[in-house]
Amino acid sequence: MFGHPMQFHGGWGGGRGGWQRGPRGGFGPWGPPFGGPGGGRRARRGDVRAAILALLAERPMHGYEMIQELEARTNGLWRPSAGSIYPTLQLLEDEGLVSSEESEGKRRFSLTDAGRASAEELDRPPWEEVTDEGDGHASSLRDPAFQLGAAIIQVVRTGSEDQVAKTRDILNDARRRIYTLLGEDDEA
Repeated sequence: MFGHPMQFHGGWGGGRGGWQRGPRGGFGPWGPPFGGPGGGRRARRGDVRAAILALLAERPMHGYEMIQELEARTNGLWRPSAGSIYPTLQLLEDEGLVSSEESEGKRRFSLTDAGRASAEELDRPPWEEVTDEGDGHASSLRDPAFQLGAAIIQVVRTGSEDQVAKTRDILNDARRRIYTLLGEDDEA
């Protein structure tokens, strides 16, 4: 009756049961902070393709291993989903750039000669581009923000009423100081 019907019935955001409301999963009009749940950067499909070729140029791997390796090499900034890795691996296999074999219950992928030639054409590994981009504003604030959140949760769970009140005062002061900072001239 009021607003969009999906807002009240869990149709958007939050996955199971729609516990987060609204088109951005309860994060307001700008979406979640730091680029999405988990803080990962969304990469273009071409980046995934190049990343797979570059990783397999080093050694054979299975898909989940590639996901972990990319996350580690980008310090958590980029963690491609299985939904982007596995279809790209299938495409590369169809193109004759990658071959696979079952080993110990896992499907391991390796480059063919044509795949090695394609990997050699890469200027640099795509994860280096991600980490270069990740040295910016949002990624430098991600860890301290999550650490602050963890401290707040600890106060909520174990703190006295006085500690909760003092924490609220600290947070209100921090918010005001940050907005004051944003209002300052950059040259100052």
